[in-house]
Amino acid sequence: MTVMTTPTMHSKRFSPAGQSAFDARFDAQKIAFGPVVFQCVRIAWKQGMLDRLAEAGEAGLDVETLAASGRWSAYALKVVLESCLSAGVVMRVDGRYVLDKAGYCLLADPITRINLDFIHDVCYLGLHRLEEALATGTPVGLEELGTWPTLYQGLSELPEPARTSWFAFDHHYSDTSFPDVMPDVLATAPKRVMDVGANTGKFAAALLEAHPGVEVRLVDLPQQLASARDRVGATGQAGRAEFHAIDMLDPAAAFPAGADIVWMSQFLSCFSEPVIATIFERAAASLAPDGQVLVLDTLWDRQRYDIAAYCLINTSPYFTAMASGNSKVYESTDYLRLAEAAGLELVTSRDGIGYCHTLMRFRKRAPA
Repeated sequence: MTVMTTPTMHSKRFSPAGQSAFDARFDAQKIAFGPVVFQCVRIAWKQGMLDRLAEAGEAGLDVETLAASGRWSAYALKVVLESCLSAGVVMRVDGRYVLDKAGYCLLADPITRINLDFIHDVCYLGLHRLEEALATGTPVGLEELGTWPTLYQGLSELPEPARTSWFAFDHHYSDTSFPDVMPDVLATAPKRVMDVGANTGKFAAALLEAHPGVEVRLVDLPQQLASARDRVGATGQAGRAEFHAIDMLDPAAAFPAGADIVWMSQFLSCFSEPVIATIFERAAASLAPDGQVLVLDTLWDRQRYDIAAYCLINTSPYFTAMASGNSKVYESTDYLRLAEAAGLELVTSRDGIGYCHTLMRFRKRAPA
């Protein structure tokens, strides 16, 4: 592990330093027509046009040959594939369409497919009301999916395909991190681990199955704990698990006391800064002597590659329009500031976990 000090503010840009005015104008048009391109590329993927071009290889196929299959009209093929051409998903060689590199990514890269489904099935319609959500601090776009005050109360009731796409998005990013961080969770030989924001209980179940000496307290909304009970029960280790239904938005709702480790994975980004402050305060108050708080999250300023930072930054509007109305993907400095205000100090931090996670380890600050 490496100790991370509070990062200093630094410049950041995603455009080439020597970009010409003409290229910048082209990029601006890509933004203006972004929703159009998104839908056309998604249709080409979902309806099998890209698969058909992949099968044809470098020889490619013309519109007439594609239309002869009867799966698509020549008109639909022209509209969709010309948009894909403009996005670099396909290229046209001697009148035939050939899959380009971005097209192969759409077919072969699971993160790209999961992101596309998440944006379309969960976010697309609701993002139309992003401006209203930003102004009111409420997830007004969620009305496209249900009538819950936040998305978290409705997770178990989300309509399909939104439900499948949401859990695929959430689990794909988090699950890749769990095997890597298990040694970190057990590094201090904890007897009692409190999983705050237990969600469906995947982490708690993995911990109970792998380490018979550990007791786990799962803390979440009642709706989430119902799913977590089933998953933990399936392990045969439910006797070492406790379930505590707590509304995180209630600052007076204390966490169970005596935790050696308070574990929070992809959790704090679901809340506004004032609520995160109360969560850190309650986590600190719940610690046993020498206990620690471990936060595993996606922090856009801790990414090695711009592609990860880009995806994380552009997940924040989902939190605004669909999830809570007032949360986002945060920078590491935000968590450090809020944790320190709650009487916690950073012990270590480790980047590069899973796809894009950072693990921050905190302990109570010693009295002055």
